[in-house]
Amino acid sequence: MIQKRMTRAVASVLGALTPALAWASEAGGHGDSAPNLFSGDLGNSFWTLVIFVFVLVVLGKFAWGPILKMLQQREQFISNSLESAKRDRDDAKKMMADYSKKIEAAHQEASAIVDEARRDGEALRRKLHEDAEKEGREMLARAQRDIQIAKETAISELYSRTLDLAGDVAGKIIKQKVDGQGHKALLDESIAELSKAGRNN
Repeated sequence: MIQKRMTRAVASVLGALTPALAWASEAGGHGDSAPNLFSGDLGNSFWTLVIFVFVLVVLGKFAWGPILKMLQQREQFISNSLESAKRDRDDAKKMMADYSKKIEAAHQEASAIVDEARRDGEALRRKLHEDAEKEGREMLARAQRDIQIAKETAISELYSRTLDLAGDVAGKIIKQKVDGQGHKALLDESIAELSKAGRNN
């Protein structure tokens, strides 16, 4: 590619020299004293061509080599830079694709965690509600039992005092002496019957 460029450059130089030579030829046609390459002097034309070829050889040996080497190095540097940029671009695309996949996976994981937390929260709320209802029912049952026991105790005490009072009043009325065991048995039987009647009520 470099050689082609150099060839095109030489062709360009020759193309640029052609009008100048033509102009020199025209100028030589108007005067007889000035030498002209195209005036028909073969000796001057030959040596001019020899000098031109010599200059081309010298330039090709001492100037074109370093210039070609520099241009080749420049071309290689540009080619390497383009390849490096292409690799970097491909790596960037790959990294972008990997990051996109990771971000999508993170979003899915976050959504799963949120859904699981929502389910756990709903289950906890339902369990707390059930436990509160159960505890409330148990407290209500205990309160009802306590009230029933207090009611039975109060009724029993009321009946006991009523019987004591009735016994005292009856004893005073009939003036009859009742021994301690008989009196107590009679009172216990009366309390049991009254308690049974109270529970049935």
